[in-house]
Amino acid sequence: MSNGNWYETENWYAPLKRTAPEKPKEPVRDTLPEQEEKKSRKTFWVATIALVCAFALLLGLCMPAILRLRESGTLVEAAETEEGKTPSTPRPTRNPGGSQDKPATPSTEEPDMPDDRDAFFDSYYQDVDTSAAQVNIEQGTLPQGFTLQAVPAKGRTLSLQELYEKCAPSIVAISGYTDGQAGYNWGTGVILSSDGLILTNTHVIDACDRATVTLFDDREFEATLIGADTISDVAVLKIDATGLTPAEFGDSANLRVGDPVAAIGNPLGDSFRCTLTDGIISAISRDISYKGRSMILLQTNTALNEGNSGGALFNMHGQVVGITNMKMMSSYSSIEGIGFAIPSATAVEVVNSIVRYGEVRGRPSIGITVGAIPPEAMEKYQLPSGLYITDVLESSDAWKQGVRPGDVLLEVNHIPVSTTTEVNEIKNQYGVGDTLHFTIWRNGETMEVDVLLMDTNDLYYPG
Repeated sequence: MSNGNWYETENWYAPLKRTAPEKPKEPVRDTLPEQEEKKSRKTFWVATIALVCAFALLLGLCMPAILRLRESGTLVEAAETEEGKTPSTPRPTRNPGGSQDKPATPSTEEPDMPDDRDAFFDSYYQDVDTSAAQVNIEQGTLPQGFTLQAVPAKGRTLSLQELYEKCAPSIVAISGYTDGQAGYNWGTGVILSSDGLILTNTHVIDACDRATVTLFDDREFEATLIGADTISDVAVLKIDATGLTPAEFGDSANLRVGDPVAAIGNPLGDSFRCTLTDGIISAISRDISYKGRSMILLQTNTALNEGNSGGALFNMHGQVVGITNMKMMSSYSSIEGIGFAIPSATAVEVVNSIVRYGEVRGRPSIGITVGAIPPEAMEKYQLPSGLYITDVLESSDAWKQGVRPGDVLLEVNHIPVSTTTEVNEIKNQYGVGDTLHFTIWRNGETMEVDVLLMDTNDLYYPG
């Protein structure tokens, strides 16, 4: 995915794929005489040293050009989304030091922009993937009387050794299988109840028709599906087991930047099951884009790798404060210590809806797709500051009220908006059935409309 920056967030958003190892080949005996063997070794080392020297010389010659390219600014910020849009191609108009929300200083070079405004925005933004995850695992019976709750932290903080001893039994390994394909998806899960409710990421079991859960004590169970939510990336499975150790959930709203945290998960396959890593909370409420959608996540420098998806991020009281699901990566530069987790406050809310209805209900949506407007586009197309509307669902009330692609959203409830975060902060104060007041710009004129908030499932996943 391209999020408009030189980095990407998709490194292990897809689950780790595991395949059966090949059988080891029989060792071949060395039949060289001793003198020839020594000569062969000498030739090998001479060739190796020569290659290293040649590579060092080439790197020295190329490094100035590489640095000039990096400094010239071929990077682009991520535009934000309500049902989100992100720039689809890098443009030489952004400063790598610029923030996600505020446009950095434009390049002095005149960008090659078409006269057709719609053509520019069609190419500038990445399409939003509104398709639902296809999870074909056998459906289980909705549990009765279960509610997940975040509880206040009590007692002293734990050492890492104490935390691992307390929390590791609540972490499981998830294997998702797709009929007709070799190998399997590999991820992590968190025990929610003593009778076998398991939380994991939806992307771990996407496209799978069966899944197994392996407990801390190596027992393995076939899983059924309670529900999987694509937007939040939270899924709930059920296994036929009793006497399990459920994890305790804390409130992510109490976290502060710098708080110590630890993750337990299953990176890189079965050999590294139940790995403990630690770090801090690096940032709160990061607006991260995946496939054009906006996710509000915790940022941590705790080491996370493929297979950690669906695992727990713990505070030092041994409470789950996040569900690890994403990390930053780059195809040509090393990035370390930038991982993300779904806040426990989000996970608790989603889980409780899934176990009650089998899906998430009551999540308000406007039904429009918007993106931040780059400064050069404002100037060329004479656009006001706001959010460019690139799509409107015809099933939404926004469409009914006359909102159309090509409009610019200026204000929500009389508050100026230029980022998705600002729109979401306003929208999240209301529920399905409430209305928002929009100020819309269209071809030099403004209009005022009241838009009804609708259930996301009704808009995007009807039936």
